[in-house]
Amino acid sequence: MSSSDSIAAGRGTAPAELVLVRHAQSVGNVAADAARREGLSRLDLDTRDADTPLSDLGREQAAALAQHLSDLGPGRRPDIVLSSPYARAAETAELALAEFGDLDVLRDERLRERDLGAFDRLTGSGIKEAFPDEAERRGATGKLYYRPPGGESWTDVALRIRSVLSDIRSDYAGKRVWVFTHQAVIMSFRLVIEGLDEAKLLEIDREMPLGNCSLTTYRDRDGTLALDSFGAADHLEARDVSRTHEEPHAAATGESDG
Repeated sequence: MSSSDSIAAGRGTAPAELVLVRHAQSVGNVAADAARREGLSRLDLDTRDADTPLSDLGREQAAALAQHLSDLGPGRRPDIVLSSPYARAAETAELALAEFGDLDVLRDERLRERDLGAFDRLTGSGIKEAFPDEAERRGATGKLYYRPPGGESWTDVALRIRSVLSDIRSDYAGKRVWVFTHQAVIMSFRLVIEGLDEAKLLEIDREMPLGNCSLTTYRDRDGTLALDSFGAADHLEARDVSRTHEEPHAAATGESDG
């Protein structure tokens, strides 16, 4: 880890393990896939983003994660569980941890999905139709720094994650911490922990789509967090449960983070 990475990640204290779980497939993910496939401008959803539940496949993915946790044994299971309050992340956590009654899921609003503001439920083509000037501005500004009208940029999310990481370090040093959250949030963890620059972060986002119910794991290395694996889904494959993820974001405007 470089000196800039160490500054970004902090020194001295760290959880023994930090596992970032992207929520299992939601009905919103299914609607987004259908809208892109059919060339629609808007997702067919009747819930607000915070209330969007898991799909049937998503519940199977969460159940597979529950089996994985059971197989780990008590010495390797999480000590602390944090979750986005959004339904798809909280439901993933609750299903995965259902048999472990001694583990409370602590909901933290800082782990919520990125707010898309006026772009909520719009596809890339829908944004270009409804907000042509904003689509042009986004292209000029770039995905990392662009803030949709009434929404958040990825760097806005990163500010939340800096706060969460500070609390994790001070409150849960030496513990195994699992976090159930969203794609843009996990990428923001990578930005902050690893001190990634804009080009590298967007390269990872473009070339390594983050699957539903995947695990991104960091481990303590002398007080700093070192990446052990990104987007691992072996627990799904081992139990014959389908892996799912959005198409690479460069295919549209990238505004559906999931």
